[in-house]
Amino acid sequence: MKLYAAAALVLLSHVAESFVSPTTVSVSTLSSTAEPLVEVNNDADEQKKQKRKQLKQALLGKIGSSSSNNFISDPLLVDPMTKEPLSLSLKGPILGSNAGVRLTLKSASDSERVFEGRSDAYINLLEPISDGKDEKTSVSTSPILASLLTLTPPPVRSLVANISSNSDLEYIPMRDLFTDPSVSFAYERGWRQGFAAAGFPGADKEFDLAKEYFAPVIDKKRSSGEDNVVVDMSCATGLFTRRFTTSGEYDRVIACDYSDSMLTEARRRIRADSDIASSNTQLDLVRCDVAKIPFKSDSIDAFHAGAAMHCWPEIEESLKEIHRVLVPGGRYFASTFLGTYFQNVANLEKTSNGGSDVEPSMQAFQYFPTVEGLRDLLLNAGFDDDKVDVEVIGAACVIIRCEK
Repeated sequence: MKLYAAAALVLLSHVAESFVSPTTVSVSTLSSTAEPLVEVNNDADEQKKQKRKQLKQALLGKIGSSSSNNFISDPLLVDPMTKEPLSLSLKGPILGSNAGVRLTLKSASDSERVFEGRSDAYINLLEPISDGKDEKTSVSTSPILASLLTLTPPPVRSLVANISSNSDLEYIPMRDLFTDPSVSFAYERGWRQGFAAAGFPGADKEFDLAKEYFAPVIDKKRSSGEDNVVVDMSCATGLFTRRFTTSGEYDRVIACDYSDSMLTEARRRIRADSDIASSNTQLDLVRCDVAKIPFKSDSIDAFHAGAAMHCWPEIEESLKEIHRVLVPGGRYFASTFLGTYFQNVANLEKTSNGGSDVEPSMQAFQYFPTVEGLRDLLLNAGFDDDKVDVEVIGAACVIIRCEK
């Protein structure tokens, strides 16, 4: 099976295999597959050190070119703002019992836009470490504050979120709720299972529905000898990510979320899954904003968003971005809630706001009132009417299927 060998971010095997073993090694699995061998004697220890040194030299020799016109880039990842390719370099430990590869990604057109990541954690394409501009500080960087604000009524949320005269603190409830580590901890410990009350079919059944819908585009790629890619957006703790990865249907799985704590929990669960460790599927975790997806246009075969759309503050921009990154004929499968499911929450917000409607940015969720309204959002994003299907299951579970 072909993999994206040109990307040091996601696959370093073609550089490293001649020094280590014929086993494929990707950045996302390097830290787990590169455990030191049991030391039998000094010769074995020395051989191990030499292999480490050779691998590091090979990797840096491949990536660390001084030529500005000769850089390694992932075939999919781009700067979320400019959509320019990202050059890649390595720094920090290469092998070790608990140490992954540290990555630096620079925008091809603006060297001051620099992103970082780790193979044993995730790639952060949400916040550049340097872009030369002053930006708002998201409450997501303060989980404690995010947790407290989630429990406050809308007027107080707005007051606290704009406490600075320069408005350099930004709080958006439907986004920042899920940056709270307690929510990440609870997500697969009862939270997600509670969606059954709205009619959600359960993770296994929902995964089967998505896999069935994706099958034609995946089969087409496979029959042509090309690798396929599926994105699990707003992946949370990796509930569906793990299923995509272990299914054997996909060559590359990219799991994305806005929340640091969700991705941290997802990585913990991935490490604990022995089936993922033995899978040939390439798996990467990326922190990003769905309204600014860091993928090339026309690059993604299948795009999944489970129980997520109601948590996207910029819903129109997000759906347009999904349409942009899908290949022609690519498919989008999503589940979400009809607004009726959140009626009590909406009523409480309105009451807390003195009887007035709450500003959309201060709502706890997107309240999709009708199926027709959801269809209009998808059509406005660029999907054709005859390729959009919106189905309601149970009381308030919505299943969305779209083809580009």
